Amino acid sequence: MMSSEQSQAVLDGWMQAGQQFMEGFFRQFGQKGPFPDGTMPALPALSREDAAWLALQQEHARRHTELWQSIAQRKPGEAVAPVVPSAATDRRFNAPEWAESPVFDYIRQAYLLNAGFLGQVAERLPVSDAAQRNRLQFMMRQCIDAMAPSNFAATNPEVVRKALDTQGESLTQGLLNLIGDVEKGRISMTDEAAFEVGRNLATTPGAVIFENEVMQLLQYAPQTATVCKTPLLIVPPCINKFYILDLQAENSFVRHAVEQGITVFLVSWRNPQAGQSHLGWDDYLDQGILSALKVVRAVTRVKKPNVLGFCIGGTLLAAALAVLRARGEDPVESVTFLTTMLDFSETGDIACYVDETSVSAQEAGIGRGGLMAGREFSQVFSSLRPNDLVWNYVVDNYLKGNKPAPFDLLYWNADSTNLPGPFAAYYLRNTYLENRLREPGALTMLGEPVDLGLVDCPAYFVAAREDHIVPWRTSYLGRRLLGGDTIFVLGASGHIAGVVNPPAKMKRSYWTNDADPASSEEWFAGASETRGSWWPHWAAWLRARSGAQVKAREPGSRTYPPRDAAPGSYVKVSA
Repeated sequence: MMSSEQSQAVLDGWMQAGQQFMEGFFRQFGQKGPFPDGTMPALPALSREDAAWLALQQEHARRHTELWQSIAQRKPGEAVAPVVPSAATDRRFNAPEWAESPVFDYIRQAYLLNAGFLGQVAERLPVSDAAQRNRLQFMMRQCIDAMAPSNFAATNPEVVRKALDTQGESLTQGLLNLIGDVEKGRISMTDEAAFEVGRNLATTPGAVIFENEVMQLLQYAPQTATVCKTPLLIVPPCINKFYILDLQAENSFVRHAVEQGITVFLVSWRNPQAGQSHLGWDDYLDQGILSALKVVRAVTRVKKPNVLGFCIGGTLLAAALAVLRARGEDPVESVTFLTTMLDFSETGDIACYVDETSVSAQEAGIGRGGLMAGREFSQVFSSLRPNDLVWNYVVDNYLKGNKPAPFDLLYWNADSTNLPGPFAAYYLRNTYLENRLREPGALTMLGEPVDLGLVDCPAYFVAAREDHIVPWRTSYLGRRLLGGDTIFVLGASGHIAGVVNPPAKMKRSYWTNDADPASSEEWFAGASETRGSWWPHWAAWLRARSGAQVKAREPGSRTYPPRDAAPGSYVKVSA
């Protein structure tokens, strides 16, 4: 038992160490972010006179003492409930090796205890600006995740055991994997040799029927004798390649839509190279969406097709429809938005990368011409879920020496695309930074003031409950901006898995609510959960807006004859 003087000395030591760590942490990041002006907020003094900080430190020290006593009193071979259990979703410490050894069990629990303490410290810092506070907490989480004992060979018992079992061969192979990834410039997440676009990815039959500097337009071959009269134009994200919607036959959203008797057209955005580095937002609207709509109308002789936009493709699509409505046109029968933001009020952790300083730097660097490399986007998106998309592969590939398993979705994830600098700078400033798209008339595109309220066709919104790129509650705000009837559907899982969820697998679930309350919380409280994919629900909604049955259409027309076979050439260009 320690005396009161000894206890106080330990407490003082904890407080001094905590103060030094936090000062060092903020000094490191204060110079280059997360603070736009390069200054740090004043840190609170961790003194014995500060009751809140004192209580936090005391509780931290008490739990460390409890942890140490639990480990010290543990008998050999005895199973003991952890003092600091892992979260149910944290897979880093699931292997039995972590619990079998008192040493590694202590390392694991001590890390989790310290991680929780640092998270509480970040939450309690007296930073009044919400954006700065969120940025601080985000950077703290990045540091905490990076310092996990699972990320280091000597403190990961799974790595140690495999090295012993293979007589060091796993470490040698891990080093070779690391060298290979350094040469590629990215972490390998899948066996990339297992896939090829056009061979076993993006294989739904069809043809390129039009192309320009910005995109190729694909029309897919029918798979039914008759089709709905009204076609569907799909606008995928230009940040990634379109075949996330056409992976393999069993999980292809495009193939599923074609099988429902829908004539499907799809925009395949060009992967910009130096020759396209001048393209801006208006170019993507005009040469992309508006040109595609013109061709779809000419080929099918239908004045008002249905349209669908995914992620930033949905943002572009909404803007294009608003431009056409400003011109007095009634352009489409319906619109579907998949994980799309129209109101950028709350963008999640991505906002930690977007401030006036960073956007101004992009404008100065590439805003008049240049490319934003696809690798930059990949790194940002991976950092939003570092344990799943970074450290998991560092441990498996480099420390354990494993080869990644084939996974089509992760192959697509690594197949990044560039963005033209003027387009990227415009997008970042007017959506993420200033959120002007939601304001009627605040933006002028193609010479027209944009008002999303003029888009009054029926709209179907799909969001994903665990989406870290488009938070579902933010997606919900978009339906309040449009002028027509809207329906909102919430899928399970994240940004991609929530969308790519074929019915045959009967995985996950989705929520619906016919009511249209103002808040997402009220909507969810009244929503009903349905097991399985949302695809059939959407298909039924779309067919009700797709007209009578007509003879199936083969790709192209006299004016727009088929060129190359789908998936075309643009999608095969590497970043």
